[in-house]
Amino acid sequence: MSKIISFSVDDNFAGSLDQLMADSGYQNRSRFMRDAAAAFSEMKRRGELADMDEDEVVEGHLVVYYQHEAESKLLDIRHSDKLNVTSYNHSCLAHSHTCVDVLHAIGTAASFRSTIEMLQNTANVDKVTFVSAPFRKDGCC
Repeated sequence: MSKIISFSVDDNFAGSLDQLMADSGYQNRSRFMRDAAAAFSEMKRRGELADMDEDEVVEGHLVVYYQHEAESKLLDIRHSDKLNVTSYNHSCLAHSHTCVDVLHAIGTAASFRSTIEMLQNTANVDKVTFVSAPFRKDGCC
């Protein structure tokens, strides 16, 4: 079931809304506003990983771009007790001449921060990003 929600904005925002939506890759204004509101709420509620309490449990994906010489460090993470890695994917990016691993993991904010810091200071690791999963109290899983 859908509900229509309306709100007031100034003329500048109203004039730029469609461009914001298009720049973000959306074709549907309602979905754009829904996702923007959910993302803003998540950011305000939990903050960025760097600002979360050490013991906050976080779930998400570590995306690590690297050269093969760093592969053992990723193996160490997959088998450590700092993060619970529940899924792992490796791809070779021929055009970029780099490898990328995506690790779905659950752990504390402190564990993610220390893992990311360690990877950022590892030779042959080119880029590390973290995408946190949105937190919900109920849903499909």
